[in-house]
Amino acid sequence: MKIYRTDGSGRPDGISLHEGEQPEPGYGEVTVRIHAVSLNYLDLKVIAGTFPGGRSGLVPLSDAAGQVLAVGPGVTSWQPGDRVVSTFFPQWQAGPLTDDARRTIPGSTIDGVLQEVRCFHERAIVAAPECLDWGQAAALPCAALTSWQIFTGPRPVLPGETVLVQGSGGVSLFALQFARAAGARVIATSSSPAKAQRLRKMGAEAVIDYRVNPDWGDEVRRLTNGYGADHVIEIGEAGTLQQSIRAAAVGAQINLIGRPVGAPPVDPALLMGVMGATYRRIGVGSRSDFLAMNRAISALNIEPVIDRRFGPDAVAEALRYFAQRGQFGKVVIHLDENP
Repeated sequence: MKIYRTDGSGRPDGISLHEGEQPEPGYGEVTVRIHAVSLNYLDLKVIAGTFPGGRSGLVPLSDAAGQVLAVGPGVTSWQPGDRVVSTFFPQWQAGPLTDDARRTIPGSTIDGVLQEVRCFHERAIVAAPECLDWGQAAALPCAALTSWQIFTGPRPVLPGETVLVQGSGGVSLFALQFARAAGARVIATSSSPAKAQRLRKMGAEAVIDYRVNPDWGDEVRRLTNGYGADHVIEIGEAGTLQQSIRAAAVGAQINLIGRPVGAPPVDPALLMGVMGATYRRIGVGSRSDFLAMNRAISALNIEPVIDRRFGPDAVAEALRYFAQRGQFGKVVIHLDENP
């Protein structure tokens, strides 16, 4: 079978192709034929060698969808032919995230899913929603489940509330879809007129061009008659925290997805103390959360937004394309067929 490993070059497409024997499942394990994988920005850090714990020769990527080929001794949950999706934290089954579970991330701290066949522990996968194809199912483990946490956490989104999403990456688009399904109003930011049009078509009530309005936090307040957003999807890596704080309503929840770049010129702790807002770091979710989200996706017929699909001979091309950061939704690689 084909296996892709990081080559240590630090390039966005820094992987090399290898041949290997198809693994046999051990006790409590299943082997899965990987049909599709999706890309996350974390993958670029791993391939570039800038993510702690990563190493040259690692099999990258964490998000995959495929079909069970064989089950090992003791497995009762799965049988050959089942459609399944990988989990981002395979040791996080339910409840709060523990330090031990946080240290095990396929494609980052252990070998990931960019290979034709992989063994998984039977509790490290979930059933793929029947309403989704392979590429759509592969988009779920990181981006979708991260967004789901925003709507099921300590301050869930309620009908009539305002949700602010930034840009058009996978997390933001899933958040937009979940917010609309919850009956919330959505305001989005984008610098692209074409993407703004697509965001409105997906249900965003207003889209703010952050290049035209660099103080877009004030624009959010204007659009909400001075009230602000009840929930903010703060991407973090865009260095947008100050504007998110300005956009937040009293008692809002600011959900940090990435890692903030640079310190804002104001003290966020002081501002949020005055406003009574909550600053919450989102860390994907547990397997139990994943199961609940998949039930909601099936009931609501939510379809992940796929920007572009690549075939098995275009893995490096897909990584280079993704590194340009211009996509609308998820980028998917089909490992067994050309889409």
